[in-house]
Amino acid sequence: MRAYLFILVVSALVAYLLTPMVRRVAERGLIFSPLRERDVHSVPTPRLGGVAMFGAVVVGLVFASQTPFLARIFVDMGPIIGIAGAAGLLCILGVIDDIWDLHWITKLAGQALAAGFMAINGVALLSIPFGGVIIGSPRMSIIITILVVLVTINAVNFVDGLDGLAAGVVAIGGSAFFIYSYWLATDASPDSYANLASLIIAILVGACLGFLPHNFNPARIFMGDSGSMLIGLLLAASTIRVTGQVDPALIGQERVFATYLPIILPIAVMFLPLLDLGLAVVRRLMAGQSPFSADAKHLHHRMLRLGHSHARAVLILYTWTALIAFGSVMLLLMPPLLVITIIGALFAVTLVFTFYPLRIRRHAREEIS
Repeated sequence: MRAYLFILVVSALVAYLLTPMVRRVAERGLIFSPLRERDVHSVPTPRLGGVAMFGAVVVGLVFASQTPFLARIFVDMGPIIGIAGAAGLLCILGVIDDIWDLHWITKLAGQALAAGFMAINGVALLSIPFGGVIIGSPRMSIIITILVVLVTINAVNFVDGLDGLAAGVVAIGGSAFFIYSYWLATDASPDSYANLASLIIAILVGACLGFLPHNFNPARIFMGDSGSMLIGLLLAASTIRVTGQVDPALIGQERVFATYLPIILPIAVMFLPLLDLGLAVVRRLMAGQSPFSADAKHLHHRMLRLGHSHARAVLILYTWTALIAFGSVMLLLMPPLLVITIIGALFAVTLVFTFYPLRIRRHAREEIS
């Protein structure tokens, strides 16, 4: 655990220190996020924050390779090359998009290329941990992996609409997933539990935490597509290493629920982005639009319309993410009835805070009328 925490802190420090440098480069290059009707920021803000986050990922991997406990992960360099190469490709693609605004088809093709590169280098879904389904065809394994990565990347990209929202949601969900991947590794192989999934998620959480102080409202820099695509890819890579490559049968049989967590937890971690993505696709298709067309009807826009301030809306969405992600992990460590009771109570409290401004606004309108 200490080795992972050390790498997390290193990644956080690198991201924190690199971000002001990247911001100055973006300001001198006039690389600002445009003021569009659907955006919630009111002043031009520099982008390219993903470059600092990518730097944190690279430094984190280098430090990990020199850490005795984690060095065994680097014996097989294929998956690491796959993840680092795909991350670099998406960061470059994101920088180009942050500067020139690429067409969505071009970005989708680049995302698929990066996901395919990662898959052919060993980070691919080999099985579906539900009924022991094995993906027998290497080609089908690559195709399914690409689809999973594309969904994750674009879900994170869709939720990146308020200052600090994407970085915070991924950091919270990633922390929950780290607990699960670490527990799974220690339970399945207590003698050698250093694993790539836990390392990648620790680096990802560190990069997000280091970037967040510069990105929380009022943001001094945005991560841009160079950041949202990067963190989406890393989150997908970590979940794929656990979900499709660790046999749940190796887990202690006394914890039957753990057999289903490889499916439940990735969805729980990504619940908010996936919900936003699903609602957006349905909404746009019903309107006869492309699912990749932009609008101002995402969950974070709706939170603002309820009457929440920018920062309050982000904090409430953080709470929903933590509630669902950590609630799933708690089922590993505590009796299910106790977990359901705790989560149910917290769910009710969060629900009240979510819709409380709406009640105030209705009450104010009634007094005026």
